[in-house]
Amino acid sequence: MAKRGETLELAVLGLLHENPMHGYELRKQLTVVLGWGRVLSYGSLYPALKKMLRAGWLREYVVPPEPGAPSSTGSAGPVTSRRPRITYELTPEGYARFAALTADSGPSSWEDDVFGVRFAFFGRTDRETRLRILEGRRTRLEERLERVKKQIDHLTGNDTYTAELQRHGLESVEREVLWLSGLIDRERDDRPPAPDPTP
Repeated sequence: MAKRGETLELAVLGLLHENPMHGYELRKQLTVVLGWGRVLSYGSLYPALKKMLRAGWLREYVVPPEPGAPSSTGSAGPVTSRRPRITYELTPEGYARFAALTADSGPSSWEDDVFGVRFAFFGRTDRETRLRILEGRRTRLEERLERVKKQIDHLTGNDTYTAELQRHGLESVEREVLWLSGLIDRERDDRPPAPDPTP
């Protein structure tokens, strides 16, 4: 799977899998799902939507504006409070495309930019695919841990801040490996993830 383009495609198809959305709502939800630490721009979203419309994975329809308050000029009757909104929904081909994307468990699905989006849609991914992705991600991170440990061992002299940054990264990766191991154990035992204890 290509990094940003197809990851955005997967996220859009996944969100529209449940219910249609207009562009503003879709952009808000994508910012949460994509987790790229930045707000997704309309300049990225709308070209992606147009591409998916051309591919036949989406259809769009116009939702008429809702009646608003009476006109401020004092004229009788309600005026519209908004412009018409374009709403997007999946076509049968869009559902098939989403299913094909979620079935992919190859190495690209383990990468940093892709894994979070894939994980967000694990509820619609079969167990064997989930396990392959989780195990692949864990292996990828274990390889990263080995590299970082070697880098720390070779830092000398005035590189104390660089070493501290490397140690911080090492601890983050170790925590993710532990988390992934717990998820893998639960998947093998066919148990869902534990609910979040925070209210």
